[in-house]
Amino acid sequence: MSGSLRVHISREHRKDYIMKVVVIGGTGLIGSKLVGKLNEHGHEAVVAAPSTGVNTLTGEGLAEVMKDASVVVDVSNSPSFEDEAVMTFFRTSTTNVLNAEAEAGVQHHVALSVVGTERLQESGYFRAKQAQEELIKASGIPYSIVHATQFFEFMKGIADSATEGDTVHLAPVKIQPVYSDDVAAAVGRTAVGTPVNGVVEVAGPDAFQLDELIRDGLAAKGDPRTVVSDPHARYFGAELKETTLLPGPDAHLAETRFADWAAQQK
Repeated sequence: MSGSLRVHISREHRKDYIMKVVVIGGTGLIGSKLVGKLNEHGHEAVVAAPSTGVNTLTGEGLAEVMKDASVVVDVSNSPSFEDEAVMTFFRTSTTNVLNAEAEAGVQHHVALSVVGTERLQESGYFRAKQAQEELIKASGIPYSIVHATQFFEFMKGIADSATEGDTVHLAPVKIQPVYSDDVAAAVGRTAVGTPVNGVVEVAGPDAFQLDELIRDGLAAKGDPRTVVSDPHARYFGAELKETTLLPGPDAHLAETRFADWAAQQK
């Protein structure tokens, strides 16, 4: 299923299933991939971002872009991870988007969130993501929330966030990262499907030990930083348990392996 929406409709009836899908954050890593996949499969994917005249914090452009939309997908992210700023972003943006959807009669709200959000509430960022999810659930609009594990592309960011001087402090816990392209495909399948009014999870096919994965990755790139295994090391402000970052048993496992992706980055 990797990289494909594979909607189960016959080619000759595809025109009957064309949807207008508004993608909030459609210029970002996941959003740009999602827009491409939806358009490839015959849907009308509309990018909603400040560069296209849509500002979810002020509400500018939301009413116009929502007109005749069947689905709205929110894959936007806060420009700041500072506790108060990120909470303000997700609460304000999500409220404005949901209100505009209600006015326009949108029938499916899809949001991208993170596996383990509910277990990472020591972190201001994940408290804000939890607040976003609660607003969606309380809105009355049919919804689907996609929980993804951390993307392959974010491994350097994880290392940078845990760096003090020349040392990276990471907990020896499990992580099951996923390729961003596979996440975009999963979000696309969800968007053109029936609302689940719940959470679906997507993860990569393999689990690793976080500190070892980052250590190997830095070494492969000639990065001189030393990775220290520290059970109490914070992950974006939250202390981790062995399985905090892992998906549940019903998660959709993508096909792309980390080793194959990493080999292509060289």
